[in-house]
Amino acid sequence: QVQLVESGGGLVQAGGSLRLSCAASGRTFSSYAMGWFRQAPGKEREFVAAISWSGGSTRYADSVKGRFTISRDNAKNTLYLQMNSLKPEDTAVYYCATVTRKFSGPDLYRVGEYDYWGQGTQVTVSS
Repeated sequence: QVQLVESGGGLVQAGGSLRLSCAASGRTFSSYAMGWFRQAPGKEREFVAAISWSGGSTRYADSVKGRFTISRDNAKNTLYLQMNSLKPEDTAVYYCATVTRKFSGPDLYRVGEYDYWGQGTQVTVSS
């Protein structure tokens, strides 16, 4: 059974940085694309970033491009999201997710394209 556990969230001032981690278990981590999504209160869950199974390709939402970096360590079965220059509008619960189709690229930006989700970690950016 696939399990995803996020960590690293917290409270940070605007302009600060955080690194989120997502520990995966239950299958061969390195064979599957991964993504980060976020959901702010009263809003729909939205795409943040995705990375291919190999880590060689990435994709970002326009709102985070140039500030956030997605990466993965397949030896540690862990996905990361480095978030720099944080803004109050980045405040949300952040979720990692993965798919069932092997060897996918990063062009997976719809919630419905992902099959497994973590429980989320809260990120709060104060102004």
